[in-house]
Order: sequence, then structure tokens, then C-alpha cells
Amino acid sequence: MADILPPNMLNERPQTPAGLLSNREKDRLIERGFLGLYRWYTARSQETRNWNADQSFDWRGMNKNLPPELITVLQGFFAVEQYAPDFTSNLVHLVRRSHGRSHFQLRWGSEEEKHADAWENAVLFSGQRSPAWIEEYKERLRAQTWELPFPDAIHNLVYTVFQERATQLNYLNMMKIAQGKSDRPHLAGVSDPVLAKVAQTIAVDEAAHYNFFLEGVRMYLYYYPEQTLDAVKNVIGQFSMPAATLIPDWQKFYETVYRAGIYGPRDFSRDVMQVAFRNLGIESRKALEEGIRKTREVPTFEGGNFGTTAIWDTFDYGMVEGDVRRLHVKIQDYEKGIGFDLYDPTEFVENPAVPRKTGQAADD
Repeated sequence: MADILPPNMLNERPQTPAGLLSNREKDRLIERGFLGLYRWYTARSQETRNWNADQSFDWRGMNKNLPPELITVLQGFFAVEQYAPDFTSNLVHLVRRSHGRSHFQLRWGSEEEKHADAWENAVLFSGQRSPAWIEEYKERLRAQTWELPFPDAIHNLVYTVFQERATQLNYLNMMKIAQGKSDRPHLAGVSDPVLAKVAQTIAVDEAAHYNFFLEGVRMYLYYYPEQTLDAVKNVIGQFSMPAATLIPDWQKFYETVYRAGIYGPRDFSRDVMQVAFRNLGIESRKALEEGIRKTREVPTFEGGNFGTTAIWDTFDYGMVEGDVRRLHVKIQDYEKGIGFDLYDPTEFVENPAVPRKTGQAADD
């Protein structure tokens, strides 16, 4: 199925009942969606977020009296982003057969590289870590290699949705602290416009990344609902931020981030998981797990491709379908501006497996 490589290239596939999309056709539709989304994303990225880690910020003007707690946080942000080469290369290798996904991962990696450079500059210009210390720390970090959290494409795609949202939240809360808006007594009076701009700029990138991966998961959720929901359940059941096992002083970093009000378990539940669930039409974690359990209790046709009736009650499928349709409209508008529509247009194909009420139109 589509949980191996996007698009799936396996030769052996179960026969598809008449009237339903084959797995090959589903994979082709998802691949075309990713290609169109990648093209649209790249054009928008170049137009609206083309900043430079060295030249876009007044580094000389950075506050040299930031409290030690914030330096620990900046150091942690810098450390996590040091694994951008591993993040990029491993994901590119996993999805290399997909034009849209593999090329996007290269674009994504180039943007993550800027984040690594920007956070390194923030640590350097804070004046509280020497260049020699930074260089030695980088060597310690890069002596280890980050590996994919899951072996297959669909689980890693789902993981990046939650990870990008969590990273965005970290940086937005750092921005608030640097703007002097912290409600923590030990951070009262902290202000650094330069750091605030850095955190805000990177958070905007992370929001764009989140939206790309979210659109991808929606396409999988539309054509492969059961497998995708199962991947969501598995990911949130063992979610952790990337490089948590690699960074030497991770526990100190995590505790400092928590005490600063930047990120913690409650933030993940309220501002990461619930936000992603809402964007995917999932009511709650409990509803997700219960729906999957009921789905597995419903008999299926052996060797077939029937979606079980219980899965459709697990999430708002109509909302997902509407989101996927809107994505295709966005892609089609972009293609018309270029001329792709004259030669090889991206088209939305309805999933006929969805049970509909009598007289209900596909776009109701």
C-alpha cells in the first residue's frame, strides 16, 4: 500500500473491486498532487520568504545581557537544527521516487539550513559563547547521526506535521519572550528586538512547512483513510522532538524550555495535537483510537480494497475532501499562470469509496 514509498511501485497488488480506484491510481493522484503543491510552494517561498541568515538581521544590535536560561534555549535550538543535513538526506532517500516530495525535501532542507545558521548566529552574537566553544559543540553534535523515527513514508509524513507545528510553537513563544511579553518572573524585563525578529522569521518558515506536510497528509487521508489514521495514532503515541536522544544536554534544555513557558506536554496536547487534529477533521485522540478499534472489528472482503464502514465515523471526511479540492484549485490556478494546464494539468479525482447519503453530491 502507500505506506512503503510514494508513489508505491510494488508489482503485486490486490485486485480492486469494480467502481473503486486502484492503489496504483491513488498513488498516481497523490504524486501529482505533491508535484503541483511543490511547484506552488517553491514559487511562493522564493517570493515571500527569501531571507538570509547573515544579512537579514542586525546581529551587532543583539542584547548582550540575555539571562542564562535564554542562552540555554538558544543553544538547544541551534543544536537541533544542526541535524538539518541528516533530516534532509534521510527523507530525500525515503521519497526519492516521488518528484514532488523529494524535490520539496531539498527545498525544505535549504530553508532548515538557514534556521541552523540563524540560531548559531544568535548564540554567537549573544556574547555568552565563544567561537571556539561553538565549534567544539558542533563537532560533538555532528559526531552522531540522526535517523528517521519511522521506517516508512506515511508515518514520517504524519510525524513532520506534528513536529513542524511543535517547532513553530517553540519559536513563537521565544518571540514573545524577546518582545518582553513573558509571564514568568525570572524572564520579566527581557527584551531583544533582534532575537524577536529572528524567532518570528523562522516561525513563519515552520508554519509554511507545517502547511505543506498537512496538505500531504490530507491527500493520503482522502485516498487511504484507514492507513493514514492508523499512522496518526502510532505517531502521537510515541512522539518526541527530533534529536532528543542525540543532544548531550537535552534534559537541561527541555527543563529550561518548560520553565520558560516555551513548550511542554500541555502545549503539545493543546497547541500541537489538537490543532493538527482540527486541521485533519479528527475530533479527538479518544475518538481516533475508538474509531480505529471499531474499524478493525468490521469484516472486510478478502483481497479487496473495500473501506470499512466504521472508518468514516472516525473523522470529518467531508471536511478533508473539501480541503483536498481546494488544494487542487490552488494548484490548477498556479498551473494556468504558467501554462502547464495546456499540456499536463493536475486534476482532482473523487474517491468513489466514500459512502454518501442518497442524493448527496460529491461537493456538498
